[in-house]
Amino acid sequence: MAAPGEIENEYLRRWPAEAAEILDALPDTALAEAVSGADPGALAGTMEYLNPLKASAIFDVLPREHQLVVLERAAPRLAITLLGELPEEARSELLEGLRPVAREDLQRLLAFPENTAGRLMERSFVGARADMTVGEALQRLHESSVRRARSLFVITPDHRLAGRVDIQDLALASGDEPLRDHMQPVEGFVTAMDPREDVVDLLDRSRLDSVPVVDADGRLMGVVRYRTLFRAIEDVATADMQKMVGVSADERALSSAGFSVKRRLPWLHVNLVTAFVAASVVGLFENTIAQFTALAVLMPVVAGQSGNAGSQALAVTIRGLALREIGVRQWHLVLRKEALVGATNGIVLAVVCGFAVYLWSGTLGLGLVIGIAMVASLSIATMAGSLVPILLTRFGQDPATASSIFLTTVTDVFGFLSFLGTATLLSSML
Repeated sequence: MAAPGEIENEYLRRWPAEAAEILDALPDTALAEAVSGADPGALAGTMEYLNPLKASAIFDVLPREHQLVVLERAAPRLAITLLGELPEEARSELLEGLRPVAREDLQRLLAFPENTAGRLMERSFVGARADMTVGEALQRLHESSVRRARSLFVITPDHRLAGRVDIQDLALASGDEPLRDHMQPVEGFVTAMDPREDVVDLLDRSRLDSVPVVDADGRLMGVVRYRTLFRAIEDVATADMQKMVGVSADERALSSAGFSVKRRLPWLHVNLVTAFVAASVVGLFENTIAQFTALAVLMPVVAGQSGNAGSQALAVTIRGLALREIGVRQWHLVLRKEALVGATNGIVLAVVCGFAVYLWSGTLGLGLVIGIAMVASLSIATMAGSLVPILLTRFGQDPATASSIFLTTVTDVFGFLSFLGTATLLSSML
């Protein structure tokens, strides 16, 4: 298709879709000359029909005053796409040049909440039209900056999501075949405000490399790619590791000492309270410990094993909640499974530990006491490890936040209680 030297403004206003086709066929190097005399208001309407990569390329060659007009006139989807591709400094400078109402509206649209599809999506994607040929679609893909994509989304002239095609199918097809002959239905899509968990669930069900993000009218806004989602989940997982022990997710290894103290100290106070609770349990059996000093030596063994068992259950449950493998309604299934795991591990460790204690102390009663305590404390610890994050989720709290602090209280209290309580009941055998 012949490229005009300069797009007439009247043509842009009356036939924006046809003008978009002409601009779409031009190489990026010819865009500056093609739109040099274009009215930015009319150009904004034409850019609605362009794929985001081409629209961004045109936006980049416009003078700043024309960019501001385009942002003022463009639909929200196009405006946030254009702004989203700019460096932070350039974006802020353009936003400052807009009218306050337009600036505030675009800032609101750009500020998608954390862990939503809008934050994860890539606004640069290749959107092919159904009336293209296979060769034209492949050429557009080749000229784009998109790499390692396995599928191509097909859109209507007004940017509504129409379907998708596998790039492998295109590579094996004849270049003059209509693209619609290879189009498949889209297995699912998300909106910009949908949570990350919905994107994970859709990717898991569809087994695709990317998920389309659409606006309220079904227009394609962006694409969440698997690798981006994987990196986001990895970042969240490392943050959860910190939050599980009462450390703020925004603390870094080189954060200032004052910042770290401010974030950690409140949870250390909570931990101090729970430690006194565990200590009070030990105090109940002060006479028993004074009579049988070997109990003081063995208490950390029981508490340590129950703490490890509870942490294992806690980690598995938090992962299941994060990846939507389980929900709050499955609490009884998780609890039943962890109780069985805890009891089984407790029995095995009771035999090993009880025999070792008998060889060490020469007292059968002491080996029996620690064996019974192992079974009881590990069963309770694993059940607590599964229930703590589920209960936090049920009451609308982050299940990763300081879960281990509450779990430690449970495992210490019941570990000491089971061990010292059994020792008190079987004191005649010690």
